[in-house]
Formats: sequence, structure tokens, C-alpha cells
Amino acid sequence: SPRMSIEQIIGEGLEIHNIGTEAERREKVLETMRLVELSPEWIDRYPNEFSGGQRQRIAIARALIMEPKLVVLDEPTSALDRTIQAQVIELLIRLQREKNLTYIFITHDLGVVQAMCHNVLVIQKGKVVEAGPVRNIFDNPQQDYTKRLLASVL
Repeated sequence: SPRMSIEQIIGEGLEIHNIGTEAERREKVLETMRLVELSPEWIDRYPNEFSGGQRQRIAIARALIMEPKLVVLDEPTSALDRTIQAQVIELLIRLQREKNLTYIFITHDLGVVQAMCHNVLVIQKGKVVEAGPVRNIFDNPQQDYTKRLLASVL
């Protein structure tokens, strides 16, 4: 919401679930902002004051503040330029390692798949046509659709 500060956006889950006092919630928001490499000085700013990459970090912080084990990421880098996309991917990889997270990563960008994923499902018209470790799928695709998909971008 453009009417909410970054503190309100990131901390909304804590507030909805009545987790901590107002001061504790603010400290948790600050801690989470540092985790996703956002300056704590920005806590009272609004979304229109941030770049696309910073907004993506805000969204990641919002997801992580509740300390989930599983995070669903739907095209998390699609609207970012390549430089910022690489920074966000590096951040997600670091967070996955540090927080022992599992991601379900939905994307059309096969370069991102190669960088981020361990296993992949190839879906055509809502049905899984191929599944397996990323390296196996990229090196030796079995289905014609997967072969065409990979050939179109690689």
C-alpha cells in the first residue's frame, strides 16, 4: 500500500498476529531490513521512494519477518534489470543458506532457474511434463516441449 510506511509493510504480519510489543516489532523490522540489505534509516519512508530492486527487498523482508521455512517466489526478478536481478538472486541464495529456507521459485527465466534451483518442474498447459534435478533437465531434456523451451533461450 502506498499509504503505509516500510515499517508498517514489513511488520504487518507481526501486528496482525499480535507478536511482540510495538517496540519489539519495530526492532524486528529493523533487524529484517538489515538482513535484506536495506538501510534501517529508511524505516519511515514510503514505497514510492524506492527503486524496483529496493521494493523487491522490502517484499522479501515482508515474507521473512514471520520466519517461514518455505517461501513461494513468483517471478521475483522479472521486472528488474540484469544487474539488480543478479543482486537479488545473490541475496536469495544467501538467505536460503543462512535461514535454511526452501523456495518454490516460479519463473520463465531459465537463467534464474540455473542460478537458483536444485530441482525443476517443466509445466505445459498446467501439467508437469518433466521433472528432476536442474542439471539433468538442462543437460539431457527428455520431452520435446522441454527441448524446445531450452533451445529457445539457450
